Amino acid sequence: MGENSELSAIAAEREKTIVRTSVIGIAANVLLAGFKAFVGLLSNSIAVILDAVNNLSDALSSVVTIIGAKLGAKQPDKKHPLGYGRIEYLSSTIVAAIVLYAGITALVESIKKIIHPEAADYSAVSLIIIAVAIGVKLILGAYVKKQGKKVNSGALVASGSDASFDAILSASVLASAIIFLIWGISLEAYVGVVIAAFIIKAGIEMMIETLNDIIGQRGDGETSKELKQIICEEEAVLGAYDMILFNYGPNKNYGSVHIELPDNLTVDMVDQITRRIQLNVYQKTGVILTGIGVYSFNTSDDEAARMRNKIQDTVLSHAWALQMHGFYADIEKKTIRFDVVVSFDADRSEALAIMTEEIQALYPDYALQIILDADVSD
Repeated sequence: MGENSELSAIAAEREKTIVRTSVIGIAANVLLAGFKAFVGLLSNSIAVILDAVNNLSDALSSVVTIIGAKLGAKQPDKKHPLGYGRIEYLSSTIVAAIVLYAGITALVESIKKIIHPEAADYSAVSLIIIAVAIGVKLILGAYVKKQGKKVNSGALVASGSDASFDAILSASVLASAIIFLIWGISLEAYVGVVIAAFIIKAGIEMMIETLNDIIGQRGDGETSKELKQIICEEEAVLGAYDMILFNYGPNKNYGSVHIELPDNLTVDMVDQITRRIQLNVYQKTGVILTGIGVYSFNTSDDEAARMRNKIQDTVLSHAWALQMHGFYADIEKKTIRFDVVVSFDADRSEALAIMTEEIQALYPDYALQIILDADVSD
């Protein structure tokens, strides 16, 4: 009960931070969009107008982020027992689509201005407003990104990065205005194309990142390493293998793993060990291990140890065999079982046939059980 209350409090604080940060972003972007639109229309500057549109799309993105955070914070129910956290990935996809649309629209308008150019007319006030906007965007970007990392919100981190980059784009608009005032060279439309290109690039990158989260991607190597280290701190554990990590939204990580234990332990002892591991991993990382499988390790037979070494040398002589684990030989019943992690670029059927033939040649009297594992985590 205490753990559930603590998780609820953390989730509530996270949602509050996301909403507060997003509201600040909305207010700042709406004000900037209004000022820039006014300056752009007054000076007949397509680059400034497109910069204003970009700010408006950022404000809309923040609205979507708030909605995503609110829906994603809904409590688990019978239909969605692991919660609604993945909704935030959908909201991030919508944000990416908005950014992409804004970029494409900006590109079209900039190309029109290149084909049909119009002279801009800047005033000192307009330049000051653009310069202030650059400073505001730099501060806003740093703040939003910091808050996003603090609460593990991909949408906020993306918004913060986008805001920082907007400052660079606004600086390019200011530079083109200064060039026009000094030398009379109009780079308006061309700067608009550059801005549009960067917006489109950012939108595509955001879309790819969020789609990867939705589809599911390889677990972070550092996280896998940390989890295995924690698991192997348990004295009886001889190794941790087959780790699979899966995610149901920000800060909602689950996993499963196999551990190797001596074959002289009782079921009661194994039960206590696995429970300690689950609690230890959760307290130190927040990852919930939904299942812990067990491999038995020969402890009383030297012949089994020699067989393991010989078979391991044979298996790992192939480049596609990345790891062998879970080995157990029953000398009396004449059985051998083990798992092999096979690389994704190997033909699994062919790999199994090769290993079976080679090991059967070494131990023709034994029945083999070889399980092929996928290379899903480091």
